[in-house]
Amino acid sequence: MSCKRICAMTMVRNDNFFLSRWVRYYGALLGKENLFVCFDGEDQTLPDDCQGVNVVVRRHVDMDVASGDHDRASFMSDQAAARFAEGYERVIGGDVDEFLVVDPSLGKTLPELLSENFRGSSLSGLGVDVAQNMIFEKELDKGRLFLEQREYAQLYPRYTKAVVMLKPARWGSGYHRIKGHDFRIVPGLYLFHFGCVDLEMLRSRSGDSARAQAGWSRHLKKRARTIGIVSHYSPCNWDKVVGYVRWFQQLARPIFAWNKPTMFGKRIVVRIPERFRNLV
Repeated sequence: MSCKRICAMTMVRNDNFFLSRWVRYYGALLGKENLFVCFDGEDQTLPDDCQGVNVVVRRHVDMDVASGDHDRASFMSDQAAARFAEGYERVIGGDVDEFLVVDPSLGKTLPELLSENFRGSSLSGLGVDVAQNMIFEKELDKGRLFLEQREYAQLYPRYTKAVVMLKPARWGSGYHRIKGHDFRIVPGLYLFHFGCVDLEMLRSRSGDSARAQAGWSRHLKKRARTIGIVSHYSPCNWDKVVGYVRWFQQLARPIFAWNKPTMFGKRIVVRIPERFRNLV
């Protein structure tokens, strides 16, 4: 099967650590020429290992977290429409600490899976919120892959995002939904979120005055709570629960958001299988 033309986009500000990993991951799968990095501010610089990607720069405007999320979603929706106009058939969008991953047991690459004959406006991967287990795991070695060092995660509906557009549409805030359209969670496709990957990294960010002024303190505290959940809940067997969780999230909707998934507060922690170790 010939693969469709696929690109990946992200927006970043002052986060070269995750950006370098994002470029390495998606560049290996799609080619750097099919990556689009949107810099929020003319003061941003491209890391050396990000040479070869397409760069979009926009003027930075200070906003609180909620307003910034809405603004980025609108801007990135416009960017996605431009990519479709350029001939791309699938557009991946997402935050720089999120990685769309195919289960190795499927025997398919990400481009192969996304090139299948899907209908609708978007595709979602099941949300996997990876966090440091404070009982078993040490501080992150930034020179090694994440999943070589982190084995635990919460299957969290907040990261079951509609990050793959199949046609021009409008993302809601944070890529959590496609406005006016339902979502579809693809079996064997996962969105790994690494914002909680290391407690010390969170602490350093919480001391960033610019983030604090923008209202990020509460957001970072929520991420720290995820570390607590992953550290103290008994993990379930991945292969026994992901099918159930996918089914539940596909059917269950918050009453205030019919096109978003939910678990109604149920927390499920899993141990990530060995087969994922060398992917991200």
